[in-house]
Amino acid sequence: MKKVHLLIIQAFIRPFIVTFFIVMFVLLMLFLFKYIDDLIGKGFEWYVILQLLWYASATNVAMALPLAMLLSSIMTFGNLGENYELVAIKSAGISLQKAMMPLVILVSILSVGAFMFSDYMLPVANLKMGSLLYDVRNQKAAFLIEEGIFNNSIQGYSIRVQKKDPDGRTLHNVLIYDQQSSNGNISTIMAKEGLMYKIDNDQTLVLLLKDGVRYEETQGDKGYNPRQRFRRFRFKQTEQKFDLSGFKMQRTDENLFKTNYAMLNLRQLKYYRDSAMTQADSATKAIMDYLAPSYRIYAYRVPAVPGAPKVQPKKILNYKNRISEIIPEKDKTSAISYAVSEARSITETLSSRSEEYKLYQKSIRRYIIEYNRKFTLSVSCLILFSIGAPLGAIIRKGGLGLPVVMSIIFFLIYHIISTIGEKSAKEGTVSPVAGMWIAIVVLAPLGAFLTYKATSDSALFDIDYYKQMLQKFIGRFIKKKPGLPK
Repeated sequence: MKKVHLLIIQAFIRPFIVTFFIVMFVLLMLFLFKYIDDLIGKGFEWYVILQLLWYASATNVAMALPLAMLLSSIMTFGNLGENYELVAIKSAGISLQKAMMPLVILVSILSVGAFMFSDYMLPVANLKMGSLLYDVRNQKAAFLIEEGIFNNSIQGYSIRVQKKDPDGRTLHNVLIYDQQSSNGNISTIMAKEGLMYKIDNDQTLVLLLKDGVRYEETQGDKGYNPRQRFRRFRFKQTEQKFDLSGFKMQRTDENLFKTNYAMLNLRQLKYYRDSAMTQADSATKAIMDYLAPSYRIYAYRVPAVPGAPKVQPKKILNYKNRISEIIPEKDKTSAISYAVSEARSITETLSSRSEEYKLYQKSIRRYIIEYNRKFTLSVSCLILFSIGAPLGAIIRKGGLGLPVVMSIIFFLIYHIISTIGEKSAKEGTVSPVAGMWIAIVVLAPLGAFLTYKATSDSALFDIDYYKQMLQKFIGRFIKKKPGLPK
């Protein structure tokens, strides 16, 4: 038994590690393709992109680990079945469940590790990646002057260069529009030649311009000469300095992102959920206290009837029939206008409070969803292993052919169901707990069914078996036709 268990563990670990890193690489490539426009042309240092990829790889574990678990389990038992090693194990009196037991223990340990990762490390990785990605996407594009194109990167200026020398510093036919004023281009500089360089640790750009003209437009005296004035200055050499500090990446305080749902652990999620529920209950109770002064209940006494008691109980006034009894005719119009105004005010108040209550409920659902996500990651590893191991024993094919196809199909089923359930839970269509666990509840019976079929050596995916069954069915159908010999 020890040798068999050791054989199965060694056969599982290698494809698991390989498939895990392959899936991680594919997910990182998808991440790069998604945010490639935010990374190119902004002059980032290499370590900034490396940090972003490192944090993104940590956040992709939630998808890579279950898929790697499914694919590696199919490949492991598919290789064992293809090489008739499963047949040898069963002939030795070892059932499939006993052969799978060491892998069940190993996968359980990995699932516990996945839970610890999702509770302690994943919130930190989400916080680091979220804050860094926010800064990257809000970073200005690097200042770059191209020939014949106006550059508007520096706020308040528009710069065009007709030609640049190969050294990248010498410029020819420079045109600068000063657009800092709300009145438009009040200042224009034209120079035949210029030299571009940076000072103050690349925080300031200096354009040393030669042989040029500066045109300025100023407002005249409002009282004496309200017309605009135009001035022209010729120069042999002048300097124009531009602040480039805005092009340097500025890091945002991470504390601004700490209250996001994906950046909280179980204890924090429970705390914020209870706080949101308390606020929602307080807002609900405060509605009636706010609306109570707006309601008036009028009553009237029933006229005396012969033989009836002197004190008659009060009856609620019927608005349509009794309004004239308590409101004089001259005040009726103003009373109705006041009532309509109060009704409109109450309606607006209820509408705003209803939206506020919906926001509280949405926050509560999100906290519950993230709370359950910590557990679904580890349980999904067990469920997908319970599907992949017997599935590999049934198909009896190893390598990266059929196992990859089967794993992608079942993982897509799991991912689609979980995505639909999570989206429905966020919208409030279903309970957050049901939405997060529906994929596991649906696939758990499938894992039990496949395990039963693998234990009984069922030809579930054997095409020849289904061909024989179809031929037998067609043969019986033909024999039952009238006029044909049985």
